[in-house]
Amino acid sequence: MAVITRYVVVRNGVELDQVFSVKKEAEAYDKMLDAAENLAGFIKSSDFGVSIDESAIDAIAILLAKNGPEVVKILKGIKPVMPPSEADAGGAAEMPSPSTEKKTPKSGPSKRRVK
Repeated sequence: MAVITRYVVVRNGVELDQVFSVKKEAEAYDKMLDAAENLAGFIKSSDFGVSIDESAIDAIAILLAKNGPEVVKILKGIKPVMPPSEADAGGAAEMPSPSTEKKTPKSGPSKRRVK
């Protein structure tokens, strides 16, 4: 007789169809589903001005959560934009990114110690 350990993710009292043989994979899947649930809630609470089917929102959220590292790389390239109310109050429309700021050489003695 063989003993086989299987891991099943249970969400809201319902066992999901996905069965894992490695606990770490099951936990990663559960964590991905948590992220997708949070993303879907964020999207649903946002005001797009258009109607989006709830199943489409769930599919988009799962896609984003499954590809989290790649999505993070894409989002890191976006410059932060200040809301119009802050830009009108005398602020700049966009914050400068570190790569576009001019670097000026430091004047004065170096603070590095030599041993």
